[in-house]
Amino acid sequence: MTTLLVIAKEPRPGRVKTRLTPPFTSHEAAELAEAALADTLHAVAATPASRRVLVLDGTPGPWLPPGFDVVPQCAGGLDERLADAFAHCDGPALLIGMDTPQVTPELLTVDFAACDAFFGPAEDGGFWALGLAHPDPALLRGVPMSTAGTGAVQRDRLLAAGLRVRDLPRLRDVDTAADAQAVAALAPHGCFAARLARCTSVPAVTSDTAVTGGDCGQGSRTAPPGRPDDADAQPPTRPASRPTTPR
Repeated sequence: MTTLLVIAKEPRPGRVKTRLTPPFTSHEAAELAEAALADTLHAVAATPASRRVLVLDGTPGPWLPPGFDVVPQCAGGLDERLADAFAHCDGPALLIGMDTPQVTPELLTVDFAACDAFFGPAEDGGFWALGLAHPDPALLRGVPMSTAGTGAVQRDRLLAAGLRVRDLPRLRDVDTAADAQAVAALAPHGCFAARLARCTSVPAVTSDTAVTGGDCGQGSRTAPPGRPDDADAQPPTRPASRPTTPR
């Protein structure tokens, strides 16, 4: 059975979803990021898997459901972090991020019997999912990330390695306010759609403190924000031990 990987950032104001500000405040953007992550983890939790792993830059919060192992992201660019996530898998694995809250268990249930890789293209030219029957970190290292050509380069890398690639449906990920509206319409009953509706119907919150609630983004505010949201930002160096609990 497949290992399901979710690579994500802790949803803290000022370091996630910065392209949503404006029109949203940094606190609202963090609440939307938390809601997107909650929907993603819920879909993964409902998908048959041998193991579920959250590859996290930051600290888990109340939004984390049971049943996940939590491991820290390594240092380096996004390609290195994705490669490292696969490096610790000893069998078939499917990796997704936290920007597609419309994902469903049906989309995430993959069978490698007739292919070597699954590739989920994103509308912005990237990719929202990558599955490998035999995880090889070299397939990701050196792929230019966060560009309009990222997906094409990554898919070509798989084909050049002689892999049989099966494409998953093309999805829209959440980067801008327009993306948020479109994605919420695709999953109107999820936490993300509910949080977006509240953000657009209540006065703006200007506090730039942490989001800690687990009820679809209705959180309290505690610690100050961390680093800016940047696909190539350097996360903390991996500690000697890899903690476990359950983009």
